[in-house]
Order: sequence, then structure tokens, then C-alpha cells
Amino acid sequence: MEENRIAELQGAGNPPAPSFEGSLLLHTCCAPCSVACIDSLREEGIEPVSYWFNPNIHPFTEYRMRRNTLREYTASIGVKLLENDVYGLRAYLDAVGGNYEQKDRCPVCYHIRLDEAARFASENGFSAFSTTLLISPYQNHELLIAAGEAAEKKYGVEFLYRDFRPLFRQGQDRARELGLYMQKYCGCIFSEEERYQKRKKKHKEEA
Repeated sequence: MEENRIAELQGAGNPPAPSFEGSLLLHTCCAPCSVACIDSLREEGIEPVSYWFNPNIHPFTEYRMRRNTLREYTASIGVKLLENDVYGLRAYLDAVGGNYEQKDRCPVCYHIRLDEAARFASENGFSAFSTTLLISPYQNHELLIAAGEAAEKKYGVEFLYRDFRPLFRQGQDRARELGLYMQKYCGCIFSEEERYQKRKKKHKEEA
């Protein structure tokens, strides 16, 4: 069932990074997270091509805002942006399959997006793929790596791993300086609900 829905959706202190030569497709979850990732890759001499595929982002107004912000940002810094512009609310919910808890839905979400990035990279001549999700300390890093490696094996295209997390605050600060739209939750309607519940609990405790 999950595989069918995925198919439907598709259409400092670190050791030195291993050298890379070739073309890189960078799955990009949002403009703010991309800032430090792109800067870091360019410092390595890697010019990434940004790839937008995020059917997990809801509602549509939020999806559109993040997509449009990325369009504006990549244009401003001269990065090519490719889009698989799918607002996939129903298919995403079907893929999650009623397992709405974070520990259950997040692995599916990672798999959907990195599987698609690897497929596109493989079919369009890219040497490797990666993702800006690797910069967030709020994401499950181990599960992201596992999803990337599984997609690498499936499509025969390299998953370029970088631990961008030490650059997270720097990138977020720069995004604010640039006036980029800064989202308040991860993306899906369940993460938005969890944010609301946390705020409600905090207000109740402070009352």
C-alpha cells in the first residue's frame, strides 16, 4: 500500500567531507534550510541543483508560501531550481496509512521524498543526490541516512551525505537577515497540530 502511494506522489568538529566530483541534485525542503547547505556545498566546489518535491507540506497556503520563497531565493543566488510541484495531501495521508504519530509518519515522509529525489537524479543524469533535511537538529538524522541509503541502492545513484547540523543556527540567522519566510512547523498537518497542542499546554501552565 505504501509503495503504491509513493509511486502516486512521484510523477564544526566534523571530519573532513569526502571529495565529490559530479552533478548534485539537492532535495530542498525550504529556503531557510537551504541557505547554509548551499553555501557549504559551494565552499566544497559543488554547485547543486535544487529540487522541490514536498507533498508532505499542508495546507496549500503553507505549501505555496514555502515553494514561492524557494523560487525567489534560488533565483537571487543563481541556483537552478527544478520542481515536481505536487500538493499531495490525499496521497500523503494514504501513504502514512493512519499511523499519525511522529515515530510512524516521519520515516514514511523521509522515504517518499528521498526516493523521489533519487529516482529523478538517476533518470536525469545526476551523479548524486542529497537533502537539506540533513541540516535540521529537529529531524531524525539516522532515519534520514537510512532513507537516503535505501534510495541509493534502489536507483543506483549516490546519496551524498553531509552533516549540516552544526550550520543550522548560522543558516537560520542568515535567512532572517534576508527576510525569507520562516515557517513555524515542520510541514504536515500533524506537526502543525502538535505545535498548537504544545502552545496550548504552555499557556495553560502559565495561567
